Order: sequence, then C-alpha cells, then structure tokens
Amino acid sequence: MNKHAVFHLPDSSYCHALSETRICIRLRAAKGDIKRCVLFYGDRMYPEPSVIMHTQEMERVASDRLFDYFEADFHTDINRICYYFWLTDGTEDYYYYSGIFTHTPTHNRVEYFQFPYVHRNDIAVVPEWAKYAVLYQIFPDSFATGKRYISGEKKSVSVNGEDMSHSRLGGTIRGITENVDYLADLGINCIYLNPIFTAESYHKYDTIDYYTIDPCFGTMEDFKNMVKACHQKGIRVILDGVFNHSGWKFFAFKDVLEKGEKSKYKDWFYKLNFPVDTEKLNYAAFAYVRQMPKLNTGHPEVIRYFCDVGRYWIREADIDGWRLDVANEVCHDFWRAFRKAVKEEKPDAFLIGEIWEDAEQWLLGDQFDSAMNYRFVDICKAFFASHDISVDDFDNSLGYMLMRYKKQITLVQMNMLDSHDVPRFLHYCGGDIRRLKLAALFMMTYVGIPTVFAGDEKAISGAAEHEYRAPMVWQDDRVTEDLTAYYKKIISIRKKYTDIFTGGVKTVFKDNGTGVYAFSRFTDNKEAIVVLNNSEESRLVRFCAGESDNSASGYCDILEGTPVTCEAGEIRLTLPPLGGAVIMRHE
Repeated sequence: MNKHAVFHLPDSSYCHALSETRICIRLRAAKGDIKRCVLFYGDRMYPEPSVIMHTQEMERVASDRLFDYFEADFHTDINRICYYFWLTDGTEDYYYYSGIFTHTPTHNRVEYFQFPYVHRNDIAVVPEWAKYAVLYQIFPDSFATGKRYISGEKKSVSVNGEDMSHSRLGGTIRGITENVDYLADLGINCIYLNPIFTAESYHKYDTIDYYTIDPCFGTMEDFKNMVKACHQKGIRVILDGVFNHSGWKFFAFKDVLEKGEKSKYKDWFYKLNFPVDTEKLNYAAFAYVRQMPKLNTGHPEVIRYFCDVGRYWIREADIDGWRLDVANEVCHDFWRAFRKAVKEEKPDAFLIGEIWEDAEQWLLGDQFDSAMNYRFVDICKAFFASHDISVDDFDNSLGYMLMRYKKQITLVQMNMLDSHDVPRFLHYCGGDIRRLKLAALFMMTYVGIPTVFAGDEKAISGAAEHEYRAPMVWQDDRVTEDLTAYYKKIISIRKKYTDIFTGGVKTVFKDNGTGVYAFSRFTDNKEAIVVLNNSEESRLVRFCAGESDNSASGYCDILEGTPVTCEAGEIRLTLPPLGGAVIMRHE
C-alpha cells in the first residue's frame, strides 16, 4: 500500500457538514491502489469507555492523474464525531487516523480524527435557488439599445458638470429590459451584469459613483424597471461589484489629489506616496492602470462604505446578488464583513468571486458562495477546442476540479466557456460551431452553474477585446438561428431534468483511442448518461447500462428525440463527428 499518498484533513473539503445531520467525509489515496475504504465513526462524547462505532462504505467518486478520492455522504444524528478509516489494497489492510497506520485501532478516541461539533453556524450555506440557475452574462455597453437592436454609437455624457462618462456601442439598461422576453425564451433564469455604476470608461470598471447608474446606460428608474421585468419572468439579477479599486474620479481619490496628506481619505487607498502623482503612478493600482487606484480594503471606513453599497442596491432595487471583481486581491476580512452585510439584507443573495485560480480559502462558507470557474474554461478549451488533452486527461482534470471544494460549493461553481475578459470560445475552436456545441452540451449537463456570455449563442468570436466585446447579434442568419435554437434546447433539457443535473456524477466510459467520453448524472432513482464524441469520425459507442434491458425502445436520446438500443444491459449508439447524446430511460 502506498501510505505516502493517503491523506485526510478534518474541517476542510475532506470533512464538512452539508446540514446539521448530513456529513461528507473524503479520503485521498494513490491512484489504483486502494480497493476498498470504510469509514468508522462514533460519538466522541459517548459516556462509556469504548465508543460504539458505526460503519459507512466509502465510494470512489473521482480520480485525477495521481490520486483516487473516496467519499462517504451520510446522515447521522451524532453531532460530536470521532472517526477513522479502514483501507485495503487487496494485500494489506490498515486502520488509519491522525497520520497513523495500524492493524488494530486504539481504544483512545482522542487519537482519532475529530469533527468536534456539527455547528449550524459553521456550515457553508449556499442559496438553494443558485443550484438551479442558468446564468447569462451581459456586458451592458454591447448588448442592446432597444428591442432586438443595438445602435453601435459612441456616447459621452457629463457627470456632475465635472467629469465625463463614455460608452462605445450604445447599450443601455432599457435595452436589456426590452429584451427580457428573449432571455426568458432562451431559458435563462439569472443574469449577471458587468458594471453599471457611473464610471469614466465604456467598460465601467473605473467607478466614479457607486450609488448611481451610469448616465450612458440610463437612470435608477430604468434599472428598477429592468429588475422588476426580470423578476416577473423568473430571472434573478446579479451586479458586478468593483471594490478592489475605484476610478481616479471617485470622490475620495479626488480629495486625496486635492489635499494630499491632509485628506481625510488618504488611508482609503493602498501604498500612497505624497504628493500623489498620477503620471508617475506612485500609488498602488489595479494592474498598474493609473486610472484605477487600489482601495485599502482593510480600513474600517472602507469596509463600512462598501458594505453599505452592498446593502443599498438590494434594498433600493431588489437585486439578487453580487459578482465581486478582482476578489483575490481584497483582504479576507473585507469579504467576511461584506457577506454578513449582504446576507442580513437578503439571506438568499448569491455571492460570486472573480478568482481565476483555485479558490478554496474564499469558499469555506464565510466569504463567497461561488467563484468564476476559469479552471473549467481551461479544461474545456484544451479538450473540445484545441484537442490538446486526451479523454483520460480530461476526466482526470475534472476529478481534481470536483474535489477542490466542499460539496455544496462545488454544485454552484460558475462554469463558463468564456467571459468579457478572455477570447471567445468559438475563436479557440477555429470557428467550428460543432466544437462549441459539444462544449456547451457538456457545460449544461455537468456539475455547476452553466453560464452563457451574451453572444455565444449567436456565434460571436474573436481574440481581441473589441471582438469578444462586440455588439450583440440581433439579426439572425441560418448559422446564428440554428445555434440559438441549440442553446435553447440544451438549456431546456437542463431545466426540465434539473434534479438529475444537480445530483451525483460519475464517469461511465472513456476511450482515448476514439475520443469518446460518457458520464452519468443521477439521483436515487433517476439517471441521465451524457455521451460525447470529441473526434472527427463517427463512432459506434457501446457501454454497460448498469442493468439488463433487452428492449430496444427502453432508452432514448432526449437531445435528438431518437430511440437508443439497449441489448443485454449494453447501450449501443452511433454518434456523428463532434456529436453528443443525452440518454435516459423512457418515462
């Protein structure tokens, strides 16, 4: 047995509560090494000398390149838990706890792994509605000026008679409102808007005023009407919060520029040098952009100011959450305070952090509910778009991704294929719509929240900023009409079988030689098998259905609405090049 690879850590993604009576415990082992793993657990405060230990068979739920991951997801009324593992590789078997491998476990329960108390306040609670979200990201300047229309015209508007606000393509808040029916018809039930507050640049990441709507986009009344229209269609609204930095026309920074060290806001900013020089950039700024001075988010007044901002937009406009910009450069105490303030205002508000790397330290339950899943972007780009990785590498990468966070957090990761900050996925596909469709099918059926960046469903491509932030396509041709219909179909499948696609996941079949990958999404009594042919050849796919069924009409591909053959418990189907299927038993 490879003992060096065995790992467990209490109070982490390896051991956490899903509710006061449901626990998830995981163990890592060398890939292919452990044949069986059993969890032993008991009441660590049991009044007798020997603790009564209960057993739970652990299931191998994921693998990556080096490790297998075993999991027990179980219900118990015990809220003070001690536990250990029994594992075997078929030749040797050991009890394992606290770094010790032994053939006979000690009777001293203090030496076991400990879950001291399953306390409700320590459970990572995510909004229930978020698990069922199908997200649509809108870059306001690029989306719409009116119904199925964007002007493409630049605009400059005076702000308070002093500063100027600019737009590039003419998108407005009213334009979004007038196309809410389009979003609802597509199947969207949540939108995330890039910044809409008064700012200088067209992208609005250099905020001037956090309490007003940018005049290029409209008014507070326009925004309230938009939120109301969305809510009437069952669509929630998430705003972009840019709190790592402000714009240089933000009142506090202007005061610093005017008064220098005498400014009462001098401590609101990070690493100022006096006199402040915006040409030499002698202060901290986002990505060395002088127009975006970095805020001192550890300062109590700054924390209080932005907590009030977070509350304000919920209270005044009834928004449903925040996506937090450059979240990994803001101090953790800021986010803890912000979460508390927002959740007090609206308990089921959804908080998403923009964190490009693995984000476990922000996703323990005390800061964000979710993060933008750029690892998902990279995996999909490498597999579907550029074919840089094999089926096995794809599966291993997914296995690692699934085990990063607590289980309830993984369910609401913001999965996407692209965003306003990276080239369009279709660009990486070399314009091949089939590859985009296959990746979109995977995203809609895999673990996490599927996210569509406005225009992906209209075949918008491009590698440069002005291309991937191009104006929305409102006049369809044959290609865009077909692609939009496809997105509508796969979104409808996700929503119709939402209990399945928010349930469990396991790999069913993978073949490096043919490029075929299949995985199962399931509940206790229902299952869907998603099969992907990531190759340029038609493939006859055969794999075990899990039970004997000699009826050729027992299964169907709900993506195409066609029957799937199942003989002697084996599913057989032919997939076209770069084609997919979603297989279910007839209801």
